[in-house]
Amino acid sequence: MIEDINELSAKPETAIAQNRCYQQCFLSDNLDLMKTVESNTINLIYCDILYGTGRNFGDYQDLKPNRIEIENHYIPRLKEMHRILKPTGSIYLQMDTKINHWMRCIMDDIFGYGNFRSEIAWCYAGGGIPKNNYPKKHDVILFYSKSNNFYFKHQMRNYSQNGSGRRSNGDKYDLSSQTPVNDWWVDIAPQNTQAKDKVSYNTQKPKELIRRFVLVSTKEGDLVADFYAGSFTTAVVCKELNRNFIGCDINPFALEISKQRLA
Repeated sequence: MIEDINELSAKPETAIAQNRCYQQCFLSDNLDLMKTVESNTINLIYCDILYGTGRNFGDYQDLKPNRIEIENHYIPRLKEMHRILKPTGSIYLQMDTKINHWMRCIMDDIFGYGNFRSEIAWCYAGGGIPKNNYPKKHDVILFYSKSNNFYFKHQMRNYSQNGSGRRSNGDKYDLSSQTPVNDWWVDIAPQNTQAKDKVSYNTQKPKELIRRFVLVSTKEGDLVADFYAGSFTTAVVCKELNRNFIGCDINPFALEISKQRLA
């Protein structure tokens, strides 16, 4: 199966012409799967990684918020992600603020400080109010490329009537025009628990969030990977957008979800 993936990833136009875009989902430790993938074959890696909360989510046991444990887990995996990513490829890692400072250091060492592109804040509402702190209502997505020659296509959003709404010369923005999406996202809501595509997986992310990464950093027929696939939303998005997909999860329940969602 991996041979087929590597063959098609080198000829994406062939996959499109023959309607052969595929979604390959594996029950596997991600490190084991990545070691079977040829170097320089993946266009985009997106992973909603383990956040280092130490919690048992039922679907999986999270890592402890311990720097040594975090480094021991992520360093070998990120080295593999760097190896299999194409020179023109990009990688997005989603987490919250518990470990993003450690992950920045690891990513700088492996991908290079000069290949850091952005720290995206996905902002959302909901949940409780802590007694002695600000409500924590955003995830961090670290965006790196493998080189300076990486694919990127701006996604546009409408101007909002909120905020200053004025140009530097004082004129009002034309609200019918558009502006590029910036690095803080307030226009994508968390996964709707009543939505038709909601599955019984605790940390499912909305399709709209992953669609943005895929549309910005890939073309049709490109190969996208998610090695912490969970509810396999990335695979579903790739199928809808005519991208090839390879991904895995170590949880058998997650693989069953992938079969149901991609059927």
